[in-house]
Amino acid sequence: MSDSSALYVVVLAGGISHERDVSLRSGRRVADALTSAGHRVVLRDPDAALLPFLAEERPDVVFPALHGSSGEDGSLLELLAALGVATVGSSGAAARRAWSKPVASSLLASAGIAVPESIVLSHEAFRELGASSVLRVVRASLEGDLVVKPASGGSAQGVTIVQDTNDLARAMVEAFTYDDVAVVERRVLGTEITVAVIDTGDGPVALPPVEIEPTTGVYGFEARYNAGETTFYAPSRLDASAIAAASDAAVLAHRTLGLRDLSRVDFIVDGSGRPWFLEANVLPGLTETSLVPLAIEASGTDAATVYSALARAAFARRD
Repeated sequence: MSDSSALYVVVLAGGISHERDVSLRSGRRVADALTSAGHRVVLRDPDAALLPFLAEERPDVVFPALHGSSGEDGSLLELLAALGVATVGSSGAAARRAWSKPVASSLLASAGIAVPESIVLSHEAFRELGASSVLRVVRASLEGDLVVKPASGGSAQGVTIVQDTNDLARAMVEAFTYDDVAVVERRVLGTEITVAVIDTGDGPVALPPVEIEPTTGVYGFEARYNAGETTFYAPSRLDASAIAAASDAAVLAHRTLGLRDLSRVDFIVDGSGRPWFLEANVLPGLTETSLVPLAIEASGTDAATVYSALARAAFARRD
């Protein structure tokens, strides 16, 4: 580094997952924020030239802004660790735990966090055991409205809320479009919130929860990334005890899954103020309509300060 206070940061964005466009938007926002903080920033796509580039360039820090399997299943993160490149975010092993919704839910339920009752089905079992027989058992086991979603992935892609039993088969097909394993869970009614957790070296801290109120009632892909589709409240309008419970649960989830630097944990808070875990994100969206930037702003700081602190923390723990 020519300047002791500046870092050479490579921001990774793009990839080949279903969330490529979202990742590109996140990457540009991260790159702009880090540049405004005085760092030298290069924006790169994780293509066939990436690993040779990193081996030759030896940047101070890599900041992944990847979404979907290209960044969140742990593969790339383990390769970056093998290269000895300081990287913002969780380890490959921790990313895999969070990437699999059934694994994450099981671990967090054991830690005492409320998780909706669910049944996990592989596409193979769904076909071999007969769709009608499988769905009959699912319907008898889980009461009320259901949520069907891929066992991995983000941005609510492949997620369907099922209120009519006749729609369950179609919802399964939609989920299997994105993953060979689907999760069918009981829908918890309440207030949807997300809690960003930041750790710049002094331990994980929950930022103010962001409350989500989509105009359609469902926080799907369009509601997430199209301005005006959702109203956000940062901080949430929930009472202090519910906010404290969700914040504590988010930090516990972060610790239980072994996450690092930055995560976002999504919950539904029921009428009694109890937070129910939905999913944990190790590389959450950082676009202009994403929730982590809103939480950062609600905490009284700005994205450039936080992203810079995360980059410095990653650089400080390099081998």
